[in-house]
Amino acid sequence: MNRRLAAMCIAFLCLSLNLCAQPQTQQEFDDGFPPLPTDYINERLPKWVQLVGSFRLRYEDQDGISFKNESDTHLLTQLWVGVKVQPTAWLSFFGEAQDSEIFFNGVLAGKSPYKDPWDLHQAWVQIGNATTPVTVEVGRQELNFGAQRLIGAAPWLNAPRVFDAALTTFRFLDVQVDAFVSSVVNSVLGEPDQIKPGNLLYGLYGTLAHLVPDSSLEPYFIWRLAPTGSGAAYANGVKGHLDEKTFGLRWSGKLPSHFDYDVEMARQYGDIGADGISAWAGHWNAGKTFEAKLKPRIFVESNYASGNSNPSGTTVGTFDQLYPSGHDKFGETDQVGWRNIIDFKTGAELNLSKKIALVTSYYNFWLANAHDGLYAATGAVVAKSLTGVDGTHVGQELDEEAIYKWNKAVQFGFGYGHLFTGEFLDKTTPGKSYNYPYVMMNYKF
Repeated sequence: MNRRLAAMCIAFLCLSLNLCAQPQTQQEFDDGFPPLPTDYINERLPKWVQLVGSFRLRYEDQDGISFKNESDTHLLTQLWVGVKVQPTAWLSFFGEAQDSEIFFNGVLAGKSPYKDPWDLHQAWVQIGNATTPVTVEVGRQELNFGAQRLIGAAPWLNAPRVFDAALTTFRFLDVQVDAFVSSVVNSVLGEPDQIKPGNLLYGLYGTLAHLVPDSSLEPYFIWRLAPTGSGAAYANGVKGHLDEKTFGLRWSGKLPSHFDYDVEMARQYGDIGADGISAWAGHWNAGKTFEAKLKPRIFVESNYASGNSNPSGTTVGTFDQLYPSGHDKFGETDQVGWRNIIDFKTGAELNLSKKIALVTSYYNFWLANAHDGLYAATGAVVAKSLTGVDGTHVGQELDEEAIYKWNKAVQFGFGYGHLFTGEFLDKTTPGKSYNYPYVMMNYKF
């Protein structure tokens, strides 16, 4: 504990030095902001060695855990310290340590994804760069593709996701193809984080820019293999060796009159044990930004992910959301994931200034199939009714989020989400509404 408190004190000391430091010349400003503490250090190091670091502090309250009369108010800290070594333009090495802690928790367990004390977060070598036709990156790394609805680092988590992976990127004109083989890294308290043997994820992710004007087409294929026992993520107790293929396409871009759109659809098939897999999901979003002082953007959105229609059948219909960056995809509360769900969303974004942004959102949720369950942003089952007699209306959610960028080093976030339970949650749980307020500080030093 003393080492962790010392690390926190060092981070706060760097923050204090950054806020109190007075630049000596105008040239030391970058976009009007004072330099970071690591800027001073890196100026004195060889150009091929650079230090990076960040510290995040988030105080949050979860009231209505599991939709019961339970709450937990706690403090989350996350410290990253890394070094990048780049002896040539086409060769670079990166290593990063992470310390993730939870304090004052009562109901929530002190383990991943809340707690992962002093472990290796990333360690990779890259051959090539963003300007070369081919780039190869091998080692422990983050994987982020598209809108991260299926594969992402999940940065909101106190112990975000990384993969042991080999990623090769091919570039030709406006076409990019990422090919990867990977295995997700599991956090183990008291031991180095490690992968589970046999749990593999292969993929091809394409990006075709400007094939359609002002848009990006992103076709992809993802192949997931998992040993017996890992299939527990599926509904209704189905287990066995998992062999699952996902085909999909994301299409996003801009239209005249400041309209924008984002569409993604995915189809899954394969086997889990003796059962087959047949599932699909879709995401549809359209928005418009107005030429007004606050640059308001209003949007409407709909999401769908199939569920299991026959618990005793031999085909699993629950869509597998794989490894997404799930926070805020279905609300600030993270009580809903992209599985067995129908979602309607609308809201507005406002830029009060260059430093302050506000987002207001409204959600309405239904189960896609009454015989399946409700799944959280993590993919875990929240509640289920295999008989299908408890209705499909999950509930409604209202969210408010504010972001204040003080300077290039310090950013504050404030948010509140409230999920009003519907018929399904009222019948399958105690029916307590879920409240989630938080305040957060990110510091890049």
